Formats: sequence, C-alpha cells, structure tokens
Amino acid sequence: MPARPPLVFITGASSGIGQALALRYWQAGHALALVARRGELLQAWCDAQGMAADRCQVYAADVGDVDGLIATAQACIARQGVPDMVIANAGISIGMDSAVRRDLDVMARIFATNNIGLAATFHPFIDAMRQRGHGRLVGVASVAGIRGLPGSGAYCASKAAALSYCESLRVELRGSGVRVVTIAPGFVDTPMTRSNRYPMPFLMRPEDFADRAFRAIEAGDSYRVIPWQMGWVAKLLRLLPNAGFDRLMAGRARKVREGE
Repeated sequence: MPARPPLVFITGASSGIGQALALRYWQAGHALALVARRGELLQAWCDAQGMAADRCQVYAADVGDVDGLIATAQACIARQGVPDMVIANAGISIGMDSAVRRDLDVMARIFATNNIGLAATFHPFIDAMRQRGHGRLVGVASVAGIRGLPGSGAYCASKAAALSYCESLRVELRGSGVRVVTIAPGFVDTPMTRSNRYPMPFLMRPEDFADRAFRAIEAGDSYRVIPWQMGWVAKLLRLLPNAGFDRLMAGRARKVREGE
C-alpha cells in the first residue's frame, strides 16, 4: 500500500496567511485538515482549487471556543488520523484604547483567540504526537510581539505572549520527537492589514510569505521572522532605549479600533 501523504492541520484557513499556507502545502502533496469559522466559504474555496475530499477536509470551528475546537481536533483524528503538523494560524488584530471600557472586552476577545486559541489548537494533538514519537507544532506569532506599538496594546501583548508560549512549549517537548516552530510574520497583504493607517515596510504577498514559511519549517528552523528584513528591524527596535523608541513612535497612526 502506498504511504499516505503527510497531514497538515491549519486553523484560520479561510483567508490571508492561513489560506496561502493551505495552498502551499497542497501543492507540495500534503493532505489537509482546514479549520475556519466560515466553513462554507472555506469549502467553496477548496472546491475552486480542485482540492478533492480524499486529501482535504474542512472543519467549521471557532478557535475561541476551546471545547468546540477540541471536538474538531478529535473529529480530525477520527477521520484523517493524527496530523504530522499542526499550524496554529488563526488570529485577530484590532486596535484598542485602554481608557474605553468596551475595548477591554476587545482585548479579552483577542487574547481568547490569539493565546488561549493557540494553546487549544495544540492541546488535542500533543499526547498523540508524543506517543507516536514525531510531529510539528507551528505557532504563527508576529514581529508586533517584540515591542509595544501605540494603539495596538492588545494585539502586541497577545503576540508577545504567543512568542513566549511557543518557546516554553518547545523546551517542554525537547527530546520527545515533537518539534515546536515559531513563525513571526512582518507585514503581509491580507484583509487583517489592509485597514492599517501607518506605513508597512517590506509588505509581502501572502503566497510569498507562505513559500518562505514552508521552506523555513522544512529546513527545521525553530524560530523564523519573515521577511528577514523585519527581523533586523525588530532587533534594532528592541535595542533602542525607551526614550528613543518613544520619540520614534510619537505621532504614529494607530490601529483601527472596533467600530471605527
């Protein structure tokens, strides 16, 4: 019997980075388990790409619903087997003003998706991968997690937490055969970034990002900023004294808040 193609489980696959990653892994011959809140929209896209059901299954789920996401993962295992790779990509980005009460609820929602949802995406697969002796868990963070940006406190904090969480998990699973990979995108041209009101240096097309992420994961990287230029920018910003960073950020346009 021929070996089955490796299976990749991807959240947030209905648009942007997640959709581009799904297409890149499909083109590389992988089987797909694709998750999105908008299941019908995702299925229509898969059908348009000619992704046959024997290699691609769509699951409708919200990563902010922990129990629902766990049930979706269990359904994937029952139908397609334990994935070889899990890419926790789903995320949201909304501006906030801590002086506005309703924005605290926005912050809670961002953390529920970007952080609890990240951990809940990995959770159902860890023991099965560990027992099998191999697997990859890929967390999509952001360079926005390296320094706090005005008006983006919730998003930056969530991505800083994602960076630390993935690092903690990587160390915990060392020697188990389960590898943890952190991918930190810079600016990618997606529906999430098109409302940004500030310059976005080194803006990438989603398909270019997906190709570089694919190659970084296949090369065995544990951490990669994409594009590499943003990695240097982030390092320089990290080295700036607070006074210099504050002056640099003064007057910078803020991320769009909910309802704006």
